[in-house]
Amino acid sequence: MSSRPDREWRVRESLENAEGNRCVDLFERSDGTFGFEEFRRDPEDRGVWTPLTYYSTRTYANLAEARRGASDAVGWLAPHQGGDAL
Repeated sequence: MSSRPDREWRVRESLENAEGNRCVDLFERSDGTFGFEEFRRDPEDRGVWTPLTYYSTRTYANLAEARRGASDAVGWLAPHQGGDAL
């Protein structure tokens, strides 16, 4: 799998955890729908972001819905956001 789900998708937000080894990209597809994917970055991978899951197959009508979906699916996002969900 490539380091990005699809190069045509435009990343609208990228949220990293405090350690800098996990992130979630919220993106917009060319058809106007939204989605998200979680990535990891490890030293043995030379710092390359690698997808962790297949969340990018989920489709949302807008960015706010994609944020809520990410917050529900990715456990570290709520603490990352000061205890509040996205």
